[in-house]
Amino acid sequence: MRVLVSAFEKKYGVKMQFWRASSESILRRAMIENRAGRFEVDAIETSAAEMESLHREGLLQEVRSPHLADITPAALRPHREWVGDRLNIIAAGYNTKLVRKDELPKRYEDFADPRWRGRLGIESDDAVWFGALANVIGEDKLVQMFRDMVRVNGVSVRKGHTLLANLVVSGEVQFALTLYHYKAEQLKNSGAPIDWYMIPPGFARFLGTGVLRRAPHPHAAVLFFDFMLYEAQQLLVTRDFTPTNMKVRPLDIVFNVVDPAQILDQGDKWTKLYDEIVVKQGKKR
Repeated sequence: MRVLVSAFEKKYGVKMQFWRASSESILRRAMIENRAGRFEVDAIETSAAEMESLHREGLLQEVRSPHLADITPAALRPHREWVGDRLNIIAAGYNTKLVRKDELPKRYEDFADPRWRGRLGIESDDAVWFGALANVIGEDKLVQMFRDMVRVNGVSVRKGHTLLANLVVSGEVQFALTLYHYKAEQLKNSGAPIDWYMIPPGFARFLGTGVLRRAPHPHAAVLFFDFMLYEAQQLLVTRDFTPTNMKVRPLDIVFNVVDPAQILDQGDKWTKLYDEIVVKQGKKR
């Protein structure tokens, strides 16, 4: 955020105030302030499900930016009230000193092999990924695979993808089933013993930007929206993120993009199932 804010202020001469928090906290604050009649926020950038929730609550407005023509179509919602500006690719990651390339699992069924006992880790809030995986390969098959994995080998359940990536680097977790690829790439480029790859079917989640319907500074908000779809895209590349502007970097999507509307409609079901099979049965810390 510091890099983006500095670049935005330098380009437009507009002083920006920002609040950084979890996507859940951002959504909750926006909704509470709206119900209280407080309209102090111009624009929001956060995870796709929360952006879609803001749309459903009627808090966003469409912005017809010229940069939309350059955004990958998968990042554009039918209502156009928010736009995906970057992708978090959900990948598997491993410690290159403790896990050999020739033993890397090629299928999720492989995680029931006893060789992985005490070596696995997963993020505690990845129910969305779990549900998306179930929708592709089938719920019964997925449930059986993960029950077998946890029963035979256990799994260390950790809160936070960044924490999990750092635990892979330290060797406390040798193999993580769900990392954000950009963090693994950043650590790898700094010389840490970590690498990542995707077990098919692969998945990614959008983060997006939208302008509030009652934005107190609507013109500045539109400038920020345009900035996030072009200038910020170039900065994201330098920090190992995956931008959505195809003129900045061509995006060959070889993975499934998680539908934010599906997250909202099926989220409770998948959270309950993920907690039951993975979080509660695994080794939570």
